[in-house]
Amino acid sequence: MKNKTVDLDLLQLEGLNVSPESSVAAFVLLLLIYVFIMVSNVGLVVLISMERSLHEPMYLLFCNMSVNDAFGASTVIPRLLADVFLPSSQRYIRYANCAVQAFCAHFHGGTSHTVLMIMAFDRYNAICRPLRYAAIMTRRTVVLLSTLAWVVSFVVILVMVSLSVRLSRCRRIINHPFCDNASLFKLSCENVFINHLYGLSTAMGMMALSLGVVLLTYLRIAVVCLSRKNQALNRRALQTCTSHLAVYVILLLSGFIIILLHRFPQLSEERKLASILFHVVPPALNAVIYGLQIKAIREKILIIFNRK
Repeated sequence: MKNKTVDLDLLQLEGLNVSPESSVAAFVLLLLIYVFIMVSNVGLVVLISMERSLHEPMYLLFCNMSVNDAFGASTVIPRLLADVFLPSSQRYIRYANCAVQAFCAHFHGGTSHTVLMIMAFDRYNAICRPLRYAAIMTRRTVVLLSTLAWVVSFVVILVMVSLSVRLSRCRRIINHPFCDNASLFKLSCENVFINHLYGLSTAMGMMALSLGVVLLTYLRIAVVCLSRKNQALNRRALQTCTSHLAVYVILLLSGFIIILLHRFPQLSEERKLASILFHVVPPALNAVIYGLQIKAIREKILIIFNRK
């Protein structure tokens, strides 16, 4: 019994499913993407922190997204890189480490939605309540909203992973590139209906809530922009809102594709690829979208490069 417990604690992880001939190309590509994600997102946070002219609620709230993107990429990509040259039969991970990775992966996804919701709230106040914006979006409000976004996601995901960790285990093979909640509860031979129900409800509920908040917010913004005649203000509003919407659409589609592919077992390889891309594509694009689309950030970046 003791040996069996030890064996079940050491899990076999599928990792990145590439041929030995393609492993070098996959490693180099993933490494370059990871370096780009870290440099762009951390660079944006440093830029916003150091430039006092960027100490506005919109940019400070975006720092949450950059930190979360760097965190999400670091949850998945380094492990994939470490195992890419190993045969599938030699890719092992401790159960405790697997549970931590599963929590962090879902925490990244949940926080992406909550952060984008508070960013939508900020855009609503900036455009629909411009005279009261400074009084509403104070530094204290920004800190409160940021904390709320992280705490809500933390609690929801902690409950979800805790429901899986409590289960006894009878398997040790994870047929997924990295550990997630489904990987954890599929290791058990117990009834996992509650895990399926909570996991699906959490994913769909978070997406539905964020979609509802964003739709209502932008419908109100659209009404306000159409009703006023100031074209300059409307263009500025459109510029910042376009960046936020682009980031949100990328996140929503990435998550929806994974949920949709779960309904088709014959597309398991495509689902695995989509789950990796969820932690790669949005983090790589978000900083680029905000860095290039928003004039204030773009000008600061150009000034820094011109100095060099």
